[in-house]
Amino acid sequence: MIGRGLSALALSAALLSGSLSFAAQAAGTFTLSSSAFQDGGMLAQKYAGATPGNASCTGDNVSPALNWANPPAGTTSFALLVSDPEGRAGLGASHLVAYGIPATAQGFAEGDLTQGKGFVGGKNSPGTAVYHGPCPPAGSGLHHYTFVLIATDLPPHALGPGLTREQLLEKLQGHAKGGAGIIGRFGQ
Repeated sequence: MIGRGLSALALSAALLSGSLSFAAQAAGTFTLSSSAFQDGGMLAQKYAGATPGNASCTGDNVSPALNWANPPAGTTSFALLVSDPEGRAGLGASHLVAYGIPATAQGFAEGDLTQGKGFVGGKNSPGTAVYHGPCPPAGSGLHHYTFVLIATDLPPHALGPGLTREQLLEKLQGHAKGGAGIIGRFGQ
């Protein structure tokens, strides 16, 4: 009897969770997702960095696919930041600074962010204008890679290339309409 009661409770919770998720989508919640990993899930090895001579960069440096839905009203462009708060011994590392993404865009295919397709490139921690995958040092545990999409009211080409994460955030003051995020984990 207890097992049956717990099963019914678990089923009710699952149905309620699903209907809440559906309600959020129906209500127009701004969301970011990936077909490559679940929020809080593990990133595959191919999404890790591939820097020659760096033993911590063990992947293929392929950017994961990303999709978004329900941007806030008045959105004219997006900015996308990928960072590792545990990187650089806790000081944080920037893996992508992308902006000038047109409001008509609904996502990026796998590899687009590595190839610089569909955005104005800023400057990440390694000094590049494109996606640089995870390269956590061996023994440093799982790192959390945050993908944050910011809806803005700036025209797509309002900002020139090469802005750092901090410079971009400063420029977005008063122009951000909303944000959506997802986290992928990776470790050596």
